[in-house]
Amino acid sequence: MRSSVLSDRLWRLCAILWVIVVAAIGAHNYLFWTAGSKRVDTDVLALLPRDANDRQVDEVTRRLADNASRELVVLVGASDWAAAARAGDAAAAQIASLPGTLRYRVDDSNMAAAVDWLNTYHTALLSDAQRTWLQHAGDAELTARAQSQLHQSFGPRIARWQDDPLGLAPEWLLSRGQGIKVQPRDGRLSASGEGKQWAVITVRLDGPGFRLDGEERIGAVLKAAQAAATAATPDAELIAAGVPLHAEAAAVQANFEMNTVGWGSLAGVMLLMWLGFRSLRPLSLVVVTLFVGCLAGVSACALVFERVHVITLVFGASLVGVAEDYGIHYFASRQDDPDTPPFALMRHLSPSLWLALLTSVLAYGALALAPFPGLRQMALFSAAGLVGAFVTAFLWYPWLDRGRPRQTKFSARWADSRRRWPSLRGRRGALIVLAIVALCATGWVQLTVRDDIRALQNPPPALRDAQVRAARILGLPSPAQFLFVHSRSPDAVLSVEETLRPALAAMVSDGHLTGWQALSDWVPSANRQADNMRVHNRARDEVWRSLADTLGLDAHPPALSEKALTLDAALAGPFGDALRPLWLGRIGDGFGSVILLSGVTPDSLAGLRAMAESHSEVRFVDKSADISRLLTHYRHSMSLLALLGIALIWLALARRFGRASWRAMAPTLLSAGLALAVLGWIGQPLQLFHVLAIFLVLGMGVDYGIFLLEHPQREDGAAWLAVGLGAASTLLSFGLLALSRTPALQAFGLVMAIGIATVWTTAPMFCTMKTESDRT
Repeated sequence: MRSSVLSDRLWRLCAILWVIVVAAIGAHNYLFWTAGSKRVDTDVLALLPRDANDRQVDEVTRRLADNASRELVVLVGASDWAAAARAGDAAAAQIASLPGTLRYRVDDSNMAAAVDWLNTYHTALLSDAQRTWLQHAGDAELTARAQSQLHQSFGPRIARWQDDPLGLAPEWLLSRGQGIKVQPRDGRLSASGEGKQWAVITVRLDGPGFRLDGEERIGAVLKAAQAAATAATPDAELIAAGVPLHAEAAAVQANFEMNTVGWGSLAGVMLLMWLGFRSLRPLSLVVVTLFVGCLAGVSACALVFERVHVITLVFGASLVGVAEDYGIHYFASRQDDPDTPPFALMRHLSPSLWLALLTSVLAYGALALAPFPGLRQMALFSAAGLVGAFVTAFLWYPWLDRGRPRQTKFSARWADSRRRWPSLRGRRGALIVLAIVALCATGWVQLTVRDDIRALQNPPPALRDAQVRAARILGLPSPAQFLFVHSRSPDAVLSVEETLRPALAAMVSDGHLTGWQALSDWVPSANRQADNMRVHNRARDEVWRSLADTLGLDAHPPALSEKALTLDAALAGPFGDALRPLWLGRIGDGFGSVILLSGVTPDSLAGLRAMAESHSEVRFVDKSADISRLLTHYRHSMSLLALLGIALIWLALARRFGRASWRAMAPTLLSAGLALAVLGWIGQPLQLFHVLAIFLVLGMGVDYGIFLLEHPQREDGAAWLAVGLGAASTLLSFGLLALSRTPALQAFGLVMAIGIATVWTTAPMFCTMKTESDRT
């Protein structure tokens, strides 16, 4: 008796300590949510696996993604330029309200600065075509061109005729603009395409353009801009593209889905609890349990990860339909045996509850082994949430549950239904199982596989179409396919780029590319600049000797600037904004740059890969293909790990139930097989997230077998009531998750819904019998 009192006192002390811990968790959650979008990530790349064998490419991809994450481009088009300019001016006035740097007007002072800059370095800057012409042109050809430039009364001039008699500097500058479809016009940025003239407006946002409050801020500004443009020009059309739009759409959708899944699951759980127990006490305690579990999940992710992904929060909302199982099992047992004191009842239930927690945490732990930062967050959120919910129920329920439960019609009828539930015994049961397996086999043979990153993306169709149109009109390079150059020094990087330009030019001529952007087009290597100066000065000297007497020139031409253009000077110069996205700076033990490609076609992929393979310092990065390859690799790995998970869970069950442990595993294995068969029947390709969902079926579905094996007699309806209420709430939760527009969550939800429903209906068939003789 004394030990029991001491145990109860220790229990209450632990319960009080848990109150303090929960208060700290609540304070931490307050700090997290007040930070808002600073702590929440919507970048889809954050969900994806990283290639452990190529961290440099991963770092490059992250830098490019970070650079694009704040860029927004808006096109305002009309049938003629005057109308497009009016509509663009009206739209720009609205877009200026966005917190960022708007670029629409062209400042004449920028052009003057560009002329001064180029006049300083023009002798070192020659295009490939200019170099070839100068190296092969004869004296007569050079002299004729110089005379033509001397008498030219139109066109741009950057340097004096004496310094640049062949007019190479303005020609070089114009050639840099080839392939760039955005041009200055009437003091504005403009483009042409799709039979229209377009005013081009770009915005670099100062901060994240989204919040998790369900509101479209960027979208609202763009709608106002569209209205203003239409008022100025009735036939005006506005196209907006950029990562911030996709991020905001994801945040708005996530807000909706968190509310749908979270509040929908909570409402379902509350309804089930009310039907089962008809008392506010169980209802309120289960709600408290769920609330603490969700808080624990958020805090665990916020402490371990710098940013919590929005998909983690959506997935975490499904925890509401899972974490209540402990409370339901406790109150179902209290209802069945109201005379047993709460502390004694919890001690009696603790082995099965601990085992249920262990199997669920093992399943989520297996998810955490996947190399997906997003998946690891989901696993940590769910595991921490389940632990928080379990500890809350374990410590607080005996302390706070002081009422006497009563039977309800719903709980009595549901508990009694176990008596009439069919069972699988002997040869007849084996034949039924074999028939089910044979039926599933018809779906397995139809099952296909698709490990494609594009299957995990589902942006709104309007945003996707706008992105494609903007890229086509502006000639934007592909963000997922580029050449990565890495070498020992910045100048070496430029030299490697120069060796690639002839092959890239050939691909453009053959129609396999529409263009490219390279840093070395603007900043030649030191050796190339020295050679450019030599070629340029030799040609000028030839012209000077030929025309000196005719034009009455001095015997010797004036000295030219021999100043070479450095990379730092170029980045700080008037064209620095265009060059900075191409320069990566220090990468690992060297320096890096990217060559952005436009118009990549399937036919050009082999040529680009061959080009990169012929240079040890060049990589062709096809991020979509690389990630799809990793998805295949990890699907195979996780499938093997699933088999290991089955063995571990079975071992844990065997320590408790001995030879009867197969009865808890059989419904779970059957449910996994049926889920795969359904995918084959409905024609949905198998992918990694389906495999990962099977882990959850293994971890949570086996709980129902555990509860029923603890109470194998048909007359014991408390465990069946707990299983029924828990499975219904879990099915509701993941059923709602299957309605998500996020493909990965859809995959989770579909497999979980099929799996949990199957376990729910088949567990009593295997476990409804006396199994004491099976124990060892």
